[in-house]
Amino acid sequence: MSSDLAGVWEVALSDGVHRIEFEHGTTTGKRVISVDGKEVLRRNWMFKLVGKETFSVGQSETKATINIDAVSGFAYEYTLEINGKSLKQFMENRSKVASTWLLNLDGIDCRVVLEKGTMDVWCNGEKIETAGEFVDNGTETHFSLGDHNCCVKAVSSGKRRDGIIHTLLVDGTEIAECTE
Repeated sequence: MSSDLAGVWEVALSDGVHRIEFEHGTTTGKRVISVDGKEVLRRNWMFKLVGKETFSVGQSETKATINIDAVSGFAYEYTLEINGKSLKQFMENRSKVASTWLLNLDGIDCRVVLEKGTMDVWCNGEKIETAGEFVDNGTETHFSLGDHNCCVKAVSSGKRRDGIIHTLLVDGTEIAECTE
C-alpha cells in the first residue's frame, strides 16, 4: 500500500472476515479500494475529492460504500457503510441475524457461522451441507467438520425478548459463541 492509505476496516460476513483498504490521493485525486489484498476499484485524476465509492464484498457480493467527506480545509473523513448501514449498525444487526463460533479442530482454526434466517452454516468461508430435523423442544441442524459430528440446536428461550437460542455442539461438547 502507498502513503495514500486513508482507511482500513474489517467486516465479518458469513463467508469470512474481509479486510477493506482505501487509498485516497488528495493531491492526485486517486482512489483505490482493495478487498482482502485484491484491488477492486481504481480511479485516477478525480477532480472532485469528496463523494462516495460503491463496491461489493465477499461471496454474497454484499454492497459496501466508502463515503469521503471534507471536514475542514484539506482534512477528510472516511466512513464505511455495509448494505446502507454504518459499519457499527451493520455489526450490531449482524449479531441478531447470525451466530459465530471460533474453535480449533485437529489443529485447524475454524470459524463457524449460522445464518439464523436461512439456517445456512458456513465454515471458513465455505457453505456446509446440513441436515435439519425437528425435535421436542426446537430444531437441530446436523453437519460434519472433518471427522467431527456437529449440531446447531435451536430452542426457544421462553422469553419473547430473547427469542431463540442457538447452541453449537461438536462431538457432544458445547462451544461458546463469540461476538465479532
